[in-house]
Amino acid sequence: MQSIYHFKKYLKFLLPVIIILSFISCQKDLSGSDPVTEPVLPDFTSRVTISAVSGFVSNENNLPVSGAVVKLGSATTSTNQFGYFEFGATEVTKTAAVVTVTMPGYFNAIKTFMAEEGKQAFFRMKLLPKVNAGSIDAASGGTVSTTSGLRIQLPANAVINATTQAAYTGPVQVAAYWIDPSSRALHSEMPGDLRAINSDNNMQLLTTYGMAAVELTGATGEKLQITSGKKATVHFPLPASLLSSAPASIKLWHFDEAKGLWIEEGSALKTGNEYVGDVSHFSFWNCDMPANYIQLSMTIKNTAGEAVPHAWVKISVVSNPQMASYGYTDSSGYVSGAVFSNTQLKMEVFSDHNCGQPVYTQIFTTGTTALSLGDIIISPSPTLTANVEGTVTNCSNAAVIHGRMFIHSPSGFNIIPITNGHYSWHYLLCDGPENVVFIAEDIAGGEQSLPVTVNIHAGANNMATLQACGISTQQYWNMNINGTTYNLTAPTDSLSEHVAYNGTNNADIGISGYSVANNYETNLVFVKANIALNSTQNLVKFLPPTTIGEQLTPVGLINVNITELGAIGSFIAGNFTGTFTGNTTSATYIVSSNFRVRRTY
Repeated sequence: MQSIYHFKKYLKFLLPVIIILSFISCQKDLSGSDPVTEPVLPDFTSRVTISAVSGFVSNENNLPVSGAVVKLGSATTSTNQFGYFEFGATEVTKTAAVVTVTMPGYFNAIKTFMAEEGKQAFFRMKLLPKVNAGSIDAASGGTVSTTSGLRIQLPANAVINATTQAAYTGPVQVAAYWIDPSSRALHSEMPGDLRAINSDNNMQLLTTYGMAAVELTGATGEKLQITSGKKATVHFPLPASLLSSAPASIKLWHFDEAKGLWIEEGSALKTGNEYVGDVSHFSFWNCDMPANYIQLSMTIKNTAGEAVPHAWVKISVVSNPQMASYGYTDSSGYVSGAVFSNTQLKMEVFSDHNCGQPVYTQIFTTGTTALSLGDIIISPSPTLTANVEGTVTNCSNAAVIHGRMFIHSPSGFNIIPITNGHYSWHYLLCDGPENVVFIAEDIAGGEQSLPVTVNIHAGANNMATLQACGISTQQYWNMNINGTTYNLTAPTDSLSEHVAYNGTNNADIGISGYSVANNYETNLVFVKANIALNSTQNLVKFLPPTTIGEQLTPVGLINVNITELGAIGSFIAGNFTGTFTGNTTSATYIVSSNFRVRRTY
């Protein structure tokens, strides 16, 4: 622009050149070069206050995860028995607000979003298990592989203790998970929102050709990393559907969990049906092509002008569907996020990512600045629109004044309010009638109904009255360790039951707790095989509250007594008593404990 102003008097001679250059600059370069859109510079200082953030957290089996710790800015909460979490008004980073979910035995689940003053955000997040891919001797190095084809190679003498930086020479346990870039579940499994900071310190939007989560641990569970000056080699499998479009060389990016963004670091080469690249440390790694982006926003409504909440919106490049962005509408139908600039895009609205056919499609073109599409009025087929209404009473047969209806449909979990005994739900069906599970909760009474399965069809669905009564929602974990008591109670504290991989890819049962007030974690693992009501299960591991300062080893065989064993979604309860020895001090610890938590496994 400066040159044009300086040579105004020569404009008539320069005009043909300007036209040619303008035409070239308007062509979208899928390799990431876009000379028209101004680079987006990282800004981690600007703050806004959002009105609410909520979502559901599931595990690898698509079951809800209760007791997971969820952080947003300086606020912390935990998921309830349905995997649900919510935050009220919270101050966050405007450019990249970060929601982080932590759970023992799983890689962190992280979502990043562009925060807007007074707006909401909604997410569905999946926790990925830290499955043991194998063991490598640190002194000699070696290779491990997952069933998905992901391979990790460590050179000899290349591992250090991540905390002390001291050289490590024992066995290295490698937990690894490959995130399939062609999967429709990509958006719920991947960390962040595919935005990144490149080597020029500009923010860009990525197109992924495969991600991997990797963690190294030592013989006693200590975190390990690669020593300075050494590199490990990662083999990322390439899905057959992406082989033809995958470039010969691609940039590598690692995920910065604090910033919520991918950071450019190195490159990988396409070798057969995989990408191969060297990395200097382990976290999440990503093979991606970068391009410039703008912010897109819209509000999804039905023909009656009502908001369509929790609909899945996919925005993809018409000429290359692998280049895509994803998001869920919030309770007001609003959704916003990064999309590729200067590009013809296709917007598709689904009931959820599991649905094969969209209920709405629109083609549009982006420019170089933020774009609002305003209200998008969708008019799905009447055979795909369901309206559900009903009433809920408490144990005294009076209307539940303040409650929640948890709904489990083929599209996932949803939560709607129960106010003065009444609730209503507008739902987009995938293909036709669906069996949907309803559980009514009386928040004040601490009671819930039994699960009720109803076949929901298009049109009006008038539900029979549900009674939120009969099942206590109480969850707790009480411990007495050498006379000192430790008590955790949900939802104030985080409590959960989950899969615990025992190192041979067999799954035991884990009970985890986190005290929000006292800032400690604790964990119990016991054998799942042949579990039944009133059975005794061998204790595998007990990690006491972290404030004790050392790990414990059981003295002899200790049994966990199972006193309650409901179905998945109900409760498991038990107790144990035993003697343990401190791994550091060799002190003796007498431990007695009892627990009751919601089952997810």
